[in-house]
Amino acid sequence: MSVEFLLTSLVVVLIPGTGVVYTVSSSIGGGWRRGLVAAVGCTLGIVPHLLAAMLGLSGIMQAGSVVFEVVRYAGVAYLVFMGFSMIREAGALPLDGGDAPTATAGPVVRRGILLNVLNPKLTLFFFAFLPQFLDASPGPLDTKLLGLGGIFMLMTLAVFALYAFASAALRDLVLAAPVARRWIERAFGAFLIGFAAKLAFTDR
Repeated sequence: MSVEFLLTSLVVVLIPGTGVVYTVSSSIGGGWRRGLVAAVGCTLGIVPHLLAAMLGLSGIMQAGSVVFEVVRYAGVAYLVFMGFSMIREAGALPLDGGDAPTATAGPVVRRGILLNVLNPKLTLFFFAFLPQFLDASPGPLDTKLLGLGGIFMLMTLAVFALYAFASAALRDLVLAAPVARRWIERAFGAFLIGFAAKLAFTDR
């Protein structure tokens, strides 16, 4: 474990992206508990990237293959879909109580997982950055890779949980201003579409 890995991982997690937008919007819409559930979903979405790295797919991804492009444009399509859905349904979705989000936990977790499964930022992190801290190509059940991936997942969960608690603090203000709520939800949708456009037009 190196300081360089910890600092770089922290920067990657702290930079607002699709997972942060999703966690914040979930927290505002359903309270800090739903935001925390969203954070768990986004964290679980890291697991497939970690498993793929252990199976030795880094060479395929770094070679500029069709696999990476499929992941990238699937992510673009999903972000656009979520973004337009948020804009279209702004102000229409019910706001749940912050102390009882378990009834909708499943869908919230599934959307968080899918967001990060289709997040090429994580693909590059695990297939380009992480191998620099390994002594050899990762193999099945590589303990060092599991350790580094586990640290990254814990960082993600902790930071996203902070985002959830911070945004939940604004929940009462949003509830008191329905018009503001609609525009906030539209802004979140626009952010997701913006991330999709950046992802579509930026080279690796």
